[in-house]
Amino acid sequence: MTKKTKNDGGLFGTAEEMSALAQQIRRHDELYHQNDAPEISDAEYDALRARYRRLRELFPDAIPDNDPEKKVGAAPAAGFGKITHSAPMLSLNNAFSSDDIVDFTSRIRRFLQLSDDTALAFMAEPKIDGLSAALRYEKGVLIQAATRGDGTTGENITTNAKTIKNIPHKLKAPFPDVVEIRGEIYLNRSDFMDLNALRTKAGEQLFANPRNAAAGSVRQLDPRVTASRPLKFFAYALGEISGTESQTQHELRDQLKQWGFDLNEPARMCFGPDELLAYYQNMEEQRHALPFDIDGVVYKLDRQDWQERLGFASRAPRWAIAHKFAAEQAETRLNKIIIQVGRTGALTPVAELEPITVGGVVVSRATLHNEDEITRKDIREGDIVLIQRAGDVIPQIVSSKHIGNTKAFKFPDRCPECKSLALRDEGMAVRRCTGGIICPAQAVERLCHFVSRNAFNIEGFGEQRVRELWQDKLITSPADIFNLHKHKDEIAKREGWGDLSTSKLLTAIEARRTIPLDRFIYSLGIRQIGEATAKLLAKRYGDLNNWRKSMLSARDAESDAWRELTDIDQIGPLVAGDLVSFFSEKHNLDALDALARELNIEKYVATTTGDSPLTGKTIVFTGSLTSMSRAEAKARAESMGATVSGSVSKKTDYVVEGEESGSKAAKARELGVTILSEAEWVKIST
Repeated sequence: MTKKTKNDGGLFGTAEEMSALAQQIRRHDELYHQNDAPEISDAEYDALRARYRRLRELFPDAIPDNDPEKKVGAAPAAGFGKITHSAPMLSLNNAFSSDDIVDFTSRIRRFLQLSDDTALAFMAEPKIDGLSAALRYEKGVLIQAATRGDGTTGENITTNAKTIKNIPHKLKAPFPDVVEIRGEIYLNRSDFMDLNALRTKAGEQLFANPRNAAAGSVRQLDPRVTASRPLKFFAYALGEISGTESQTQHELRDQLKQWGFDLNEPARMCFGPDELLAYYQNMEEQRHALPFDIDGVVYKLDRQDWQERLGFASRAPRWAIAHKFAAEQAETRLNKIIIQVGRTGALTPVAELEPITVGGVVVSRATLHNEDEITRKDIREGDIVLIQRAGDVIPQIVSSKHIGNTKAFKFPDRCPECKSLALRDEGMAVRRCTGGIICPAQAVERLCHFVSRNAFNIEGFGEQRVRELWQDKLITSPADIFNLHKHKDEIAKREGWGDLSTSKLLTAIEARRTIPLDRFIYSLGIRQIGEATAKLLAKRYGDLNNWRKSMLSARDAESDAWRELTDIDQIGPLVAGDLVSFFSEKHNLDALDALARELNIEKYVATTTGDSPLTGKTIVFTGSLTSMSRAEAKARAESMGATVSGSVSKKTDYVVEGEESGSKAAKARELGVTILSEAEWVKIST
């Protein structure tokens, strides 16, 4: 095997930090969207996103394969049927300063190639933090309701949604044959307080905030419980629609109101960043006078035709942004710093706080990210820390001041779980346990990842059960899961199990013996290989045997297999190196062989995009385009089912040649790749 070249410490360390941040963001997405049980505040989550986004811009070659910018929310929770959205329900990017808003409007001008004197109109609306939902009407009648879920698939909440009093069961005419209304389910502040007062009397656990209360109310298996709670719905967008849409955002709002929906008010038409910032300041001043909680405002470009041209970047539209309010702050004591170990061996410090109420919510824990964060802020056990919160439970630590004779925190160099050395390579932000499969935290975490919702999705196989079976050596590797039926009687006799729960688990396992290739790749828990990258790999290699063969060949960094791997858009040398490392370990190959004997791993089937002539094609752009910006051209190609690559290879289908093209066009001619002029590209893509 050709030895992998190590990048300079900066980029390599950046890749490690970005991967760790991506894992944290994914976990908090699941806690928030799936479980309605967030563990960090809005402010801390936004800080994670902001840090990640900044690194992503500065170091595009270090983008991890579990890139959270390509994912919205989390997979739908169990207990409800699943609904696939006709069009993805995406999230919004966040702004935190006036400079962010100026940059937002400037990016729109650059993308659309607009002059400075061209007016930009925006609809500004209050941002309520509720549960996103999509309501489908056919012939004017409500037939289906779904949560956002992971943006592609949501939970079927039709019966419960019909109990919400201000959701129309029938639209007011005229209306199209099919229309999907999107908006937010929420609770007014006074209704939330009344609900918690009732729960206090009943001795039930209190809801942390109105958003959690609304989400928990909608997800009741008994619709009578949902009906008993004063939920409300704001409409603000459309999904699928038959017929002609409104031409502007303000016309859409008028149409939603005419159909019978309540709107998020007060809204205002604004022209340019100065008016947007004036609206923001006004809403911040009157936020507590509103009957519902808001955590910011949303700006949407008014013209629909410009919205369509701008399209979407990863998980969010380019034509809209959320401008968040500053977090609320308070002081409390940091009692203890504990160390948690993740499935990749990363040691993450967590602050245990003296419980304190911030903005009406009791907070008691905070994630400290890594040892550099502790050192930078000089955070010590026993300190009085300034924390900030913006809507949820766990705060962000802003600063720390020492009280008495406190000692600087010494980050452990041994894993707290298995006592193996915990090493931090030069330039890396994360310290990792070297115990590997002997470390109980890593072994259990990897198995939990394997059975998790976005991997094999084995219902009823939570962390506690995984840990019990691992401790008794009934499962030591993923393939063992599919042989648990051999231990049925032994498992049924365990405390807390029984025949019924054992049968349910074994049935759930049997139902997962067939799995798509991309989910299988993701389930393996290879460092930096998230859902998005797993899909890219499945799309490129097609089936398990071809993928395995190619990864083994890619161990030679001079091989065609290595070049093919790193030619995949968004897979750079660092990610490729982690893939190669995985396939260089005999125990990993043995695990793959064992799984292949137990499973039916389906070949990848490409999703087609209508009758687009670009579906499944690989395109490279080179030179300057005059009719549209490079960003718009790339967005248009991807929306039509194409893959945009940064380099030319034998597998490239088209090279679009603009003015002053260089080596890419020359290489395309050398390889015999079809070259399109800009005019030909415009014709084929419109």
